[in-house]
Amino acid sequence: MKRPLNLLLTGLLIAGLGTGIYFSVNGQIKENSVTTVTGLIGSEKEAFFRDPEVIAALKRRGLSVQYTKAGSRAIAGQDLSGLDFAFPAGTPAADALKKRVKAQQVFDVFYTPLVVASFDPVVQVLKANTLASFSGGFGTLDMRALLKVMTTGTRWNALKASAAYPSSRSLLISTTDVRSSNSAAMYLALISNLQNGNDVVQASTLDTVMPLVSPLFLRQGYQESSSAGPFEDYQALGAGKTPLVAVYESQYLAAARAKTLPAGAALLYPSPEIFTKHVLVPLTPAGVRLGEALTNDPALQRLAARAGYRTRDASLFMAEVKATGETVPSSLVDTVDLPSQEVLEAMIVNIQNQYPK
Repeated sequence: MKRPLNLLLTGLLIAGLGTGIYFSVNGQIKENSVTTVTGLIGSEKEAFFRDPEVIAALKRRGLSVQYTKAGSRAIAGQDLSGLDFAFPAGTPAADALKKRVKAQQVFDVFYTPLVVASFDPVVQVLKANTLASFSGGFGTLDMRALLKVMTTGTRWNALKASAAYPSSRSLLISTTDVRSSNSAAMYLALISNLQNGNDVVQASTLDTVMPLVSPLFLRQGYQESSSAGPFEDYQALGAGKTPLVAVYESQYLAAARAKTLPAGAALLYPSPEIFTKHVLVPLTPAGVRLGEALTNDPALQRLAARAGYRTRDASLFMAEVKATGETVPSSLVDTVDLPSQEVLEAMIVNIQNQYPK
């Protein structure tokens, strides 16, 4: 009886060993089946790609993303050799990339409006001067009225009720460097539209519009090259450095979720408003796979909404916003259109040529 029993045990041992080897090998094959996709992204999307749940969701799709950050306009002109995708903010940069690399398709992954991050005392002064209203947890910034004040060089301490914010700084909205960053380009598109009689700027109206909008960038002094920089200053340095700063709504909401907004933070929506699309431009088949996953995977779309981005499912976005404790408009109706990529580029170059060489 012992011999058959020994044979049975030996057989079970061999079978178990074989099973272990099988699953070990298959696990290795499964691990090796994950494709590493490399690319350039706008800095505002770094937190999204660093999210462990995003990393896990992408891995389930057989993808792992490695990226380098850059300003969105800068991405459009960078060397893309060896990369699988480019993911700037804004259709102008994406359109320029699409033409340059002759991409057959691009992916509108998500979008976000431009907002102005501020502080309660600053908002008090704006309200007293009928430049802003505030109700329901967020404010509305009257851009037409504000432009009239900013273009005259008015300082904060010259405004009515300025005791709430008695700064001698010029009243300006701080932006990124328009020469490299999309958020500043969106602000340029917005204010140029207003200074052009509420019409999209054309090549024929550039000479009239540019003297009105260029000083609002040139008077700011040093500007960061990507959208992460001004928002970090807003969080760390307060109203003394950035009483009004143009950022993406997604940045503000992500900070609200992470509980890193500064004390007295206030969210203002420009009226009229302008949107930024975040468009992925694939450069290889692996880049196409990433674009498809980010656009169509329900888990990744939910995580995008959690990161503060608006997606095709508005109810999903609003549910995620509610979890942050913030209140935002579910939709924005009063919006302006972008000028053509060529006209916007001409405006940026016009400002660029006015900086000291």
